[in-house]
Amino acid sequence: MAASKRCNVSSENLTVNDVKTPKIDINGKVDLIIQSKKHANDVFDVLEYLQSEKEKNVVCAIDGCTKLFSTLLERGELYVGKLPKEELLIGGDRSADEKYCMFMRHRYNSCLELLLEHISHESYQIKVFTWFCTCARGIHFNSSTGTLKSLESALCALMQFASMEGKFPLQDLDWSEHYSFPRELIQAVVERLLSQDEDMALLISRFQKYMDMEDVRYYVMSSVRDNVGRVMDKTKGAVMPIYQNNVFTLLSNINMPSQESELTNYLVKQEAKHEDWKAAKLKEHKRTFERLWLGFLKYKLPSNMYKKVLVILHDSILPHISNPTLMIDFLTAAYDVGGAISLLALNGLFVLIHQHNLDYPDFYKKLYSLLEPSVFHVKYRARFFHLANLFLSSTHLPVYLVAAFAKRLSRLALTAPPAVLLMVLPFICNLIRRHPACRVLIHRPSAADEACDDPYLMEEEDPSQCHALESSLWEIQTLQKHYHPDVATAAMVINKPLSQQEDAISELLELSTYELMERDLKHKQSKTVPLEFDPATQLLQGSGGVGVLGLNFSLE
Repeated sequence: MAASKRCNVSSENLTVNDVKTPKIDINGKVDLIIQSKKHANDVFDVLEYLQSEKEKNVVCAIDGCTKLFSTLLERGELYVGKLPKEELLIGGDRSADEKYCMFMRHRYNSCLELLLEHISHESYQIKVFTWFCTCARGIHFNSSTGTLKSLESALCALMQFASMEGKFPLQDLDWSEHYSFPRELIQAVVERLLSQDEDMALLISRFQKYMDMEDVRYYVMSSVRDNVGRVMDKTKGAVMPIYQNNVFTLLSNINMPSQESELTNYLVKQEAKHEDWKAAKLKEHKRTFERLWLGFLKYKLPSNMYKKVLVILHDSILPHISNPTLMIDFLTAAYDVGGAISLLALNGLFVLIHQHNLDYPDFYKKLYSLLEPSVFHVKYRARFFHLANLFLSSTHLPVYLVAAFAKRLSRLALTAPPAVLLMVLPFICNLIRRHPACRVLIHRPSAADEACDDPYLMEEEDPSQCHALESSLWEIQTLQKHYHPDVATAAMVINKPLSQQEDAISELLELSTYELMERDLKHKQSKTVPLEFDPATQLLQGSGGVGVLGLNFSLE
């Protein structure tokens, strides 16, 4: 995209009549330019409106420029090939038509620069802030008339020009041997969306509809990969929260196809050798997708972004990567961080372990260390216990390991809320059912005879050194006195021989305190509650002729 001159424009240069009717003025000038080349200089007046301080003027100017330059592209009235500098148009032996095409090509480039500057202008933050304040006050926001209309219009105009350049290329090549796609324009749009100083999430969400097009998605992924490498290498891999958040927002909006037959929606239709075009091959999409994510994740991320990536990793990233084992370094590093990040990394590691034979040293030791009081209160609790149940389902696990998990969960259960206990207690019982050798934890005669010290070491991080098998699950017996009747009933299961059938815990994983209270409130008593043991036959008169007052009071 060649650089061109820009006019210094201010809304003060517009006449009073123009300001009152900008749409009529712009449409009139655009129609005159399209009808006759002698009105070519009116294009400067149209471009002036693109720099107006009034939102309506800018929107009208964008619509006018879209109509004007789309028509010129379709007519072939924009110069094709390497564009000479504008100063060279004055002299030379070029024809009037050729000079006109060069002149309008320079104006077209100016229009593109203004549109790109508009979506990345510092006023973007002010417009977004105004939008959020409007929504916060409960005022209905209409995007067709709101402050973000000009931003959306600018983005749509740029993509419209990309579509037109694909149909009517501005490069002088033999298009029977090359694929026509406006890569430079797409790269420029991506560069503006991936701002290093402003949060572009709202505008990126508007870009989503174009990302559903196969060729746009392919070239956007390539552009983002190049942009990430260039920016992060320039900053020597330093954390850039705003920039990296913009990149993640754009990447998370990518919906990858799962079959070759799904590649049907294109911005630019290729007339020749369409089947050989990389953008039309699912294999190339997956390869570019894989390189893009690996290139993004190899740099240090902000701490809150690890959670965002890990939440979508197992569903939206790993299935579309040709070689998922390349994610091992990222997942193992995230798993070693601890806390909620480690909980979320379990999903990705589960996929690699079960489907790709990942050998993770000390995996169960790390899983054991994640069992802390906070695990009962994080919002990823259900996902964690679902995966923990899968990892502990094998009957080939060592007895000491299963006993360590059962004992640690029992100890943590002493301070857990009732909604969690109704899931944890069946979880522990299922572990004992799968490994009968662990029954010694609930059938240790010496534990009931006299009080003794518990040999279990809660602070020990190695499950093989915590002496769980030498202990007992006295915590579950303690919970039989719990204030919540459902918890006490669940804890009494160990008083009888455990059945062979495991308890289903899938419905209990996401049980909340609110749901537990609602269930108790809706519970109907099967029997009437007795209120008086001596039924009265008369007012203040009990059976046998003795008054109720006489049973409780004496005048003597």
